[in-house]
Amino acid sequence: MTAPAPPVLYVVSGLSGSGKSVALRTFEDLDFYCVDNLPAGMLGEFVANITRADDPPRRLAVGIDVRNRHTDLSKVPTWLADVGRLGLDPRLVFFETGDEVLLRRFADTRRRHPLGRAGLSLADAITLERSLLRPLRTLADTVIDTSDLNVHQLRRRIVTELQLADDDSVSLLFESFAYRHGVPADADFVFDARALPNPHWDPRMRPLSGRDVDVRTWFEGHAEVGDYAAQVAQFLDTWLPRMRSATRSYVTVAFGCSGGRHRSVYLAEVLARHAREQGWRDVATYHRELD
Repeated sequence: MTAPAPPVLYVVSGLSGSGKSVALRTFEDLDFYCVDNLPAGMLGEFVANITRADDPPRRLAVGIDVRNRHTDLSKVPTWLADVGRLGLDPRLVFFETGDEVLLRRFADTRRRHPLGRAGLSLADAITLERSLLRPLRTLADTVIDTSDLNVHQLRRRIVTELQLADDDSVSLLFESFAYRHGVPADADFVFDARALPNPHWDPRMRPLSGRDVDVRTWFEGHAEVGDYAAQVAQFLDTWLPRMRSATRSYVTVAFGCSGGRHRSVYLAEVLARHAREQGWRDVATYHRELD
């Protein structure tokens, strides 16, 4: 009788802005047990605790990057060896991107680089990060350059290169966005939610998002929102299977509203859940104005 394969642990690392968050969401969507920004020194302890559970997960993924203490990053090879001795199959996946692309991505998202708190310019922070992460890149089992990949293409690259799912599957991305920041260029279907009631005008709801329970309950109290979601679901149930039969590997369904925080987020989550219930296996959400 063939012995079962050992549990696998993917360590996701790489440059800030290179797609590590997308990678971890992809692993999570494929039923991996995921932890982001794990202190590298806790890697062995984390694995030991997880594997002692009554029904331990067979597939794990953790994010370890420059947010760790710099002295700990140099010890990652030793800690990965310790994980191997615990009976797991550790694999390091490193994500990188060209400097010009990183500069543009940080400008588009208006997010601060993790090393920017040290008073460095963005360009200098990227250079320093490359230097600090060079040992991990050298150690990596797989290096993925995301410079020319959109979210969908990156998910597909991860799934196919790491052999995580069937090659002939179609991945669905349900994306939310704000119209004032433009319609996503790679969207296949775009639905405008601006005609729906807006919880932004309720002071209790304003700081929340469409992922929060209170906002979901608020929307569920408005019949027109349910009608809208049901009609979109019927449309997608009719046309998405036909996309599957075409020569394509991914489809983006985008929902837009004024701020990209409430209505579009809620609808993207609702329709993604509906797609999973319909049997689609590779389904993800991406909230452009939140993530």
